[in-house]
Amino acid sequence: MSPRRLPSLSALRAFEAAARHESAKQAAEELSVTATAISHQVRGLEEALGVALFVRKPRQLVLTPQGRELQEVLGLAFDNISNTVERLKAVPTRQAVTLSTTPAVAVRWLLSWVCMLRDTHPDIDLRIHASHEAVALDGVTADLAIRYGDGHWPGLVAEKLFDNTFIPACSPLLGLTRVEDLPSHPLIHFRPQQASVTPVDWAGWQKRAEIPGLDVSAGLVFSDETHAISAALGGQGVALMSRPLIKDELAEGRLVQPFGPELEGKPFYLVYPESRRQDPTILAIRDWVLNVPGGLCSVSPAVAV
Repeated sequence: MSPRRLPSLSALRAFEAAARHESAKQAAEELSVTATAISHQVRGLEEALGVALFVRKPRQLVLTPQGRELQEVLGLAFDNISNTVERLKAVPTRQAVTLSTTPAVAVRWLLSWVCMLRDTHPDIDLRIHASHEAVALDGVTADLAIRYGDGHWPGLVAEKLFDNTFIPACSPLLGLTRVEDLPSHPLIHFRPQQASVTPVDWAGWQKRAEIPGLDVSAGLVFSDETHAISAALGGQGVALMSRPLIKDELAEGRLVQPFGPELEGKPFYLVYPESRRQDPTILAIRDWVLNVPGGLCSVSPAVAV
């Protein structure tokens, strides 16, 4: 394909503006140049084309037939270029961000509120990485994480989301009300694989409760906390569960806490790299997470730890 043989684009633009305004002065104001520069560009274009484009009168430029023909073509072409540029600029640049968290936090806390993020930041594509493992926040595996721990991760900003109290819980259909009757019911265990922090378990609970005849090694074992919760809802036994993650079931009476003691676990934190503290996408996800109902529900200044 042979290259297009076009006059100077600057000259064409100067001519189109002068033709539209019928004035070199007004064209100069639009293009932020001098009227002399407009006149020079137009004369150069006329010489290149070998035709007169204007009849020059005092304080007015009148288009010749050839000038009018060129002006109509250029006006349409420049309008098309302008419209296309504005349309391209109007298309938002989508940003993908990966948030790593445990399966239970994702399913039982965050997912119901993704609509909040979508409403305020429709240009962000949220990807949730569900894992009990503390993955690298390198922008490849994940960008941010919700972690269970003591809040100290070198190089990361950590913001507390909520405390984590573990309680015995079961379906009311079991009819369990007395702690002395616990040994006659199956225990449900949550033992995540490759977790960086071990959650509270029945062995730790038994050290406080000291229930005679309770075998804390027996029962159903799940590597996913959501499965343990489902088993408890189904009346399959008694689970030691994080109260914040079953608050709806407790409020609705689908799960009950028949007795104590309660054990304090590690809190949950939102963490992200200190180097990305001012990243607009990170800040958007941060503001969303900190305002999800059920957390601390207040956005406070980020603190690096």
